Order: sequence, then C-alpha cells, then structure tokens
Amino acid sequence: MLIEPLPTRGEVLRACRGVEYAEHPLLHAAYELTCLHESRLANGGRVDDIDCGRVKLVREINHWVRAQLPPAHGSASVHTETLGAVIDRFAQYTATAYAALASATDYDLGDAWEALAELAIGYEDLTHELAEGRRRLPGGP
Repeated sequence: MLIEPLPTRGEVLRACRGVEYAEHPLLHAAYELTCLHESRLANGGRVDDIDCGRVKLVREINHWVRAQLPPAHGSASVHTETLGAVIDRFAQYTATAYAALASATDYDLGDAWEALAELAIGYEDLTHELAEGRRRLPGGP
C-alpha cells in the first residue's frame, strides 16, 4: 500500500493548469514543470536554464515517489519511464495543448489534446498498477 496515494489524472491535469496544486509535492512539481514548458514554448532561443529546472523537478518527483511506493512484486514488470518523466510529459503536453488552443503555436490542436488525453489515461493505468505492486519504476523499489 502506498504511504501517500499518488494523485489522480484529474488532479494532475488541474495542477498543470495552476488549480489545486499547493498541498501536494507531486502536484506542485507538475505545476512548476508546466510553467517551465510554457516558458520554453515562448522562448524560442536559450532554454538551458529551463531544462536544468526541469531536470531538478523530475528528480524531486522521482525521489518523492520512491519514498511512497511499496516494494513491487517479484514478477512486476518495469515501466519504461520514471514517474517524474511521465509528469514532465504531462506538463509538456498541457503547455502545448493550451498554446495550440490559444493559437500561439503551429501545433495542431486536435493532436495536442489527443496526446494529452492518451497520456492521462496511461498515467491512471500506471498509478493503479504501481499501487497494486504489479508494475515498478526504473530505479524504484
């Protein structure tokens, strides 16, 4: 059983938009990552500092998640990414989808929203499997 439950996909989506994120470390990091991705989209040039901030937040998420997860079953399959990487993509896709909605980018609106919706479903499946011990994360328990 998880020490602290992982946020739902709806909670992560709301956090990425700046709603109801302050009380949970993973949700706060999701919001911060979205801000960085928005800056990255708006800043067509130098992004080194932005990417350094992203790496730091992804590491913080991974550290927090490792402390929350119970040991996985011996037969648990390994997911291809850490949860920090998944949340970073959540933030990226959210920033891209909202930029497309605002017509601020060349991204196709339908593709952006579809990618975000598919990731949200995949995240929900992953969190259920992690909680049940049927899936484990790279570098995790």
